[in-house]
Amino acid sequence: MVNVRQRTGDAARRGEAAKAAGHEPDKDTTSDTTSGSLSGTASDIASGIPSDTASGGASRGASGGASETAVDGSPEDVRDDDTQVILLNLSDDSVTQVIPLPVASRAEPVAPAVQPPAAPDTPIRVTKPGAAPAKAPAKPAKPPAPEPAESPEAAPAPEPAGSAPDAKPATKPASGADPEPGSPRETGSGRRSDADSMSDLEWYEATAPRRYVRQVLATREAPEPETARGTGQDREPAKESPAKESSVKVAPARARAGGGASRPAGAPSLVARLASSASAWLPPLLTVEGLVMYVLAMRVPYGPMRGVDLDKIDGLGLISVLPVTAFAAIALIIVSFFVTLTQNTDRKGLLLLQLGAVTFTLHGAAALIEPEPRFHTAWVHAGFAEYIGRAGEALPGLDARFAWPGFFALFGFVLRAAGVDDPSFVLQWTPFLSNLLYLLPFVLILRQLVATTRARWFAALLFILVQWIGQDYFSPQGFTYALYLVFIAILMRWFGRAEPRTAPLPAKGFLRRLIARLDRLAPGELPARPTTVTDRVVLLTLVVGLFVATTATHQITPFMMLGALTGLILLRRSTLSLALPVFFGLIVIAWINYQATPFWSGRIDQLFGGIGRIFSTFQENTGDRLAGTDPQHAIVLQVRLAICGVILAFAATGLLRRLRRGVGDRSALVLLCVPVLALGLQSYGGEIGLRVYMFALPAACILGAYAFFPNLPAHTADAREGETVPIRRRSLRPSPGTTRKISAVLAAGTALVLAVAFLLARFGNEKFERVTTGEAAAMDYVYAHDRPSARLLYLVPVIGEEVTPTIPWRERDIDRVEYDQALVTKNAEDLSGVLTALRSKAANTFVIISRGQAAYLELNHGFPVNWGTRFRAALDASTSLKRVYSNADAAIYTLRSYPRGAEIPPPTAMTLVGDRSTPWTPLGLVALALAVATLFAAELARLRGAERTSRGRRRLVVVGLLMTAAALAVVVERFLTLTST
Repeated sequence: MVNVRQRTGDAARRGEAAKAAGHEPDKDTTSDTTSGSLSGTASDIASGIPSDTASGGASRGASGGASETAVDGSPEDVRDDDTQVILLNLSDDSVTQVIPLPVASRAEPVAPAVQPPAAPDTPIRVTKPGAAPAKAPAKPAKPPAPEPAESPEAAPAPEPAGSAPDAKPATKPASGADPEPGSPRETGSGRRSDADSMSDLEWYEATAPRRYVRQVLATREAPEPETARGTGQDREPAKESPAKESSVKVAPARARAGGGASRPAGAPSLVARLASSASAWLPPLLTVEGLVMYVLAMRVPYGPMRGVDLDKIDGLGLISVLPVTAFAAIALIIVSFFVTLTQNTDRKGLLLLQLGAVTFTLHGAAALIEPEPRFHTAWVHAGFAEYIGRAGEALPGLDARFAWPGFFALFGFVLRAAGVDDPSFVLQWTPFLSNLLYLLPFVLILRQLVATTRARWFAALLFILVQWIGQDYFSPQGFTYALYLVFIAILMRWFGRAEPRTAPLPAKGFLRRLIARLDRLAPGELPARPTTVTDRVVLLTLVVGLFVATTATHQITPFMMLGALTGLILLRRSTLSLALPVFFGLIVIAWINYQATPFWSGRIDQLFGGIGRIFSTFQENTGDRLAGTDPQHAIVLQVRLAICGVILAFAATGLLRRLRRGVGDRSALVLLCVPVLALGLQSYGGEIGLRVYMFALPAACILGAYAFFPNLPAHTADAREGETVPIRRRSLRPSPGTTRKISAVLAAGTALVLAVAFLLARFGNEKFERVTTGEAAAMDYVYAHDRPSARLLYLVPVIGEEVTPTIPWRERDIDRVEYDQALVTKNAEDLSGVLTALRSKAANTFVIISRGQAAYLELNHGFPVNWGTRFRAALDASTSLKRVYSNADAAIYTLRSYPRGAEIPPPTAMTLVGDRSTPWTPLGLVALALAVATLFAAELARLRGAERTSRGRRRLVVVGLLMTAAALAVVVERFLTLTST
């Protein structure tokens, strides 16, 4: 609810001052609706955000000037008399229009006459300076200073609540009167002092007539005339006789559950109290009910409207077999989330519970119903971790991912120390747990934004609904993505900056004036939290540790971190210096050059061949994926592209709506644009588009939430949150209250549609991405017969292309089993490619045909329906092959006979390409160590902020840059030398 008490007190004080100066109050007129820019203090901006994040920084308008408005609406340091702001009461439909007075008008303040809202969405009429005087409504008599004996005329006894129009509320001492000892006093800006502990609701109950209280708290009732209210500066209710106290005391407008041990006659019944408190207990009840309903719908035996038959999955994926009751449960949980959200109280615990429930129903669907972990690459990563945990070393010659072994080494140690021999349970629930882990730093990022409660929590919901790309499985990418979010959260929360431009606009130059106007926008982020030097040093060390851990774990994520940090510094949204990006860039280059030599040595074209090929990379990641696919499966691919387009359209709309309100969200813009630069580096096996979308998703969700809820938060007197919105030029537009309701309905509808689209996009490949028990058992047969070595052939439509086998491969014995390709065609009877591949290999070579491989060929390469069944029948009928293992989901074959004397060879040695040096390598390592040490020391010295350290820091920076140049020269020398041999 809007702080009407403070607003009325300010008006009364200005009126008394005007009378004392010999002026008459201005005429009560409706405020103009001229266009203006948004303004508000840091208290306004931080409303709805925990008090520990609201520190400093007044937001300023961008168009036509800038101003600052106090929490209660009183103008402070006004710069432009055209600036107008609406404080929107989210607890009902009332709206207060605030017109800050010009600075020149403060010498002779005038008293605006305030009236209560006459109907829902009706603005409170506020006097504009310079308006003609008019007859004011009945005003209370000015209370005299407290005296021992007070005449009845000066302090009339209050009347019963039934005669509210004639009742006069208790008043506060006049502005000129000295406060009594111990009484609180309002500050000069209209804010309450720390000693003023009485809440607005208590003040209303003690001073205002009953009808006026109900008018303010629940404006849906019929409007009634307002009784004149007392004026004054301090809260000092007039003394009332004990006989009349019961008739004057005002009860709260909203019934309170559990009203006490004793209940007077006529009090509401238990049912009425439960109904009145339904907003508190109904959302969690709906959430729990939706979870139970969802689990039962997915886990019970298959039947009408219940259960899941995985064998009936078609080209649309998992969504084709989900029961209707599962969709109803998801909708129920999402609706309960919006019921909580529209209460305009930041119920963090309940909202987090509901977000966790939505995450479980969407990202945990496969783990709930499938017997084995989905996604075949997760099994590969489990095998890498198992080998490092067993052998204590990596195999860079086997796979390029071993050049970044941080993730595999960590989990190999953890699984071995925990005694986990079968990591299938960990693999199965990793997607759900990963998304829960992503929410924690993302919510921390949201707490640092200047946004309403609705915008922040809706952004968190969007982050869950559009995270369909499936990189949250047991993988280095999923792990480092969590580190990336933590990295950004620390930068924004403890090293952030929010300082709008205060210098005047340049006199000439269109581009210069445009940049200056954009620079004058109010920051969309809160300033960094105040910390000590020790805290900053610890946090900076943590940031460096996160970056180093990411560099040793994944190829792309360090560049995303580096780009985000550099962008935040350049756009003045971070207090760190450019020495830190130089330091981080040196770490990345050094790791690639010295540690990842097996990856790039001899593959310089593969490493840098994609630089500048933006359009071809984009085509490879979009249009090429639709070619030759099954018609049903093509719908899945189109929905994925549509989700990307929709969330980017929402982000663009939200950015524009915030700009119209004078807010510049630079941090979100940096985090959105930096990942796009990766399109110009390389294709990353045709998956760079997915990675760009993944890293741009947090910012896209933030800006997308602004498309629905772009307003800024406003301070209110109660626990509910207000909003500031610009005044409309045209009266044909809906009122702010109606717009707020429409936005909530549209957001809820969008969330429901995106939830269905998520199930289609995320699990659209489930026909071949899920792993069956039969396929896992077939691979166990291979592992049981791989002594001293074995070879396994998987089916591909084209030889040579890098294709991930759709089998649960490399889970164990990665150093003994060798994997290779066998060519197949659309003709199911053509076995020539399989026979050729088998005969070219040594003894103990197998070929596997599985349900997943057949589904992959049918959906993505245009193979005919039931190709897998007919191909397996042809293998059984072949006289050259022998079936050694089979079940309903997979079968394994080998040659009936090998040439006489053929023996099983020992395991193939993994040739290491790296560990090669050049004459300048020792010098490069020394220069690298010095550069890292001096640059880090320079950044630490900067954090201390002492004047005596500035000269020493400059010397450290100069030395660090010189050592960086020397180290980079050796890096270039190594690239040229090792790639030419």
